Amino acid sequence: MRLCLSLLLITLSGSALLGQNAYDQPFRPQFHFSPRVHWTNDPNGLVFFEGEYHLFYQYNPFGDTWGHMSWGHAVSTDLIHWQELHVALPEENGTMIFTGSVVVDSNNTSGFCLNGKPCLVATWTGFIAKTASTPDLQNQNIAYSNDRGRTWTKYKGNPVIDLHLTDFRDPKVFWSQQGKHWVMAVSLPNDHKILIYTSPDLKHWKRTSEFGPAGATGGQWECPELFELPLDGKTETRWVLKVGLNPGAIAGGSGEQYFIGRFDGERFQNDNPPATTLWTDYGKDCYCALTFNNLPKTTAPIMLGWMSNWQYAREMPTAPFRGQMTLPRELSLKTTPDGIRLFQQPIEALAKLREAPVPVHLSTSNTGHQFEFASTIPVGTAQEVGWKLLADDGTFTNIGYNKQRGMLFIDRTHSGNVGFNKDFPAKTEAPFKLTGNSLRLNFVVDRDSVEVFAGDGRVTITDLVFAPANAGKLEFYASGGKPGAVSGTLWKIKSAWPQ
Repeated sequence: MRLCLSLLLITLSGSALLGQNAYDQPFRPQFHFSPRVHWTNDPNGLVFFEGEYHLFYQYNPFGDTWGHMSWGHAVSTDLIHWQELHVALPEENGTMIFTGSVVVDSNNTSGFCLNGKPCLVATWTGFIAKTASTPDLQNQNIAYSNDRGRTWTKYKGNPVIDLHLTDFRDPKVFWSQQGKHWVMAVSLPNDHKILIYTSPDLKHWKRTSEFGPAGATGGQWECPELFELPLDGKTETRWVLKVGLNPGAIAGGSGEQYFIGRFDGERFQNDNPPATTLWTDYGKDCYCALTFNNLPKTTAPIMLGWMSNWQYAREMPTAPFRGQMTLPRELSLKTTPDGIRLFQQPIEALAKLREAPVPVHLSTSNTGHQFEFASTIPVGTAQEVGWKLLADDGTFTNIGYNKQRGMLFIDRTHSGNVGFNKDFPAKTEAPFKLTGNSLRLNFVVDRDSVEVFAGDGRVTITDLVFAPANAGKLEFYASGGKPGAVSGTLWKIKSAWPQ
C-alpha cells in the first residue's frame, strides 16, 4: 500500500508541475496517446467495459527510461480523447509488472466478482530480477478489480503458471465460446513458440498445445495475440495469431508478423506453409499491438500498438515523456490474389477531430504537423511518384512508390533530427501491387509520427519523425516519366488534449 501511494503521489505531482500545457511540447502527439510524464512501452490489458475503453500500458512511474515496470492506466469513451488515471498495478516486493491482458469475468468464474456484477481480471507476467544465486524469473499472475479498474487486488495464490524460466511472458487471455473456457496464448521467446493454455476459472491452467517455430525467427517471439475475424465481411471466419519479433523484423529491430488459420478452442492450425511470413506493419515503429477484449458485437475488432522500436526507444528526443501509442486501427480480413490478408484502417472516430477538407492537387503549404491526407495518383509512365511532407529548407519525409521495384516506402533520412541513434535514419519499404495504374494512399501525420495506409489498408507503414517546427509543406513529386492528374484531400486534425 505504501508503494502504491508513493507512485500515486509521484504521478500526480508530476502532472501538477506540468500545468495546463502538459500535452503541448514540440514532439508531443496531439491525437495519439502518450503519458504526461515518464516512460511507456507495450500497451496492456486493452478492454471495453461499461462504456469505457481501458488502455493499460507498461510504465515507469519514476523516470523516462525503462525500469520499475508497472501498469499505467488511461480510459476513453471514443478511443481518441483519453483521461490518464493513477498507476493501476505497481511494481511491488521486487516483482515488476510486465505485459498482459484484461478480461471481463461476466459469470464470476474466478470467484472474484462481488454483488452479482461482472469484474475485471488482469493476467500479467511477473518479472523478478536475478540475484547472485538465482537467474531472472518470469511467470504468470492475476489481479482483479470490482470498481471499473480503478483499484486492483493481486491474487494471493500467484503465480498461476510458473515454468521457472527466465523468458516466458506476455499472456493474452480471452473467453472461448467454442470451448466454454478461458484461453491464454503466451510466449516462449527463445524457442519461437506460443503456448496455448485453457482454464475454467482464470486460476488453474492446463497446457493444451503449442505453435511454432514458423515464419520469421530471427529474434525473440513475444507479445502474442490471437483473435477471430470475419472473412470478406461474411459469416465465414479465420483466426489471426500475431507474434512480436525482437530483433529480426523486416525493417530492423522490433516488428510483428501474423499467421492466418483456424482455432478450435485449444489448438491453432496455420493455413499457410510454415515458411510463409506476413508482416502486420512494414515500418520501424509499430510493436506489441493488441486488440480490445469485450468489444460490442457491432464494433469491428480494434488493434493498438506501441509506436517505437527497441533499437532506439531509450534515446527518443522527447520530454518529459518517452513513448506513445499508434492510432487505434479497425481490422478486417480480405481475400486477395496473394491469399487471405489482414487489412487495417484508422478508426472512424478520428474524423471527429477533422477541420474542413482542403482539396490538394500538386502542392500546398502550411499543412502544419497534424493532418490526414488521402490521395489518388495515376502513375502513368512515371517510375517513381510520391509526396514530400513536413518539408522545408532541405528537410522532408518522403512517402513514395517505385513502380519498377513494386515498392511503397517511407524515407525519413532527411526528416529532421535523425542523429540521436545510428538505426533511426532509415528508408522502410513494403511490396505493393497497384490496382490498375493508380496509387491510392491515406496517411496520418501527428507531429512526430507518420502512419501510411495503402490499398484500403492492405499495407501499413508506421514511422516516427522529428521535423523542425517550420517544416510544414506538402509537395508532390514524380521521376522517370509523367504521371496522370493527381488529386487529394487534406484535413487538418485538431488536438484531442485539453489545452
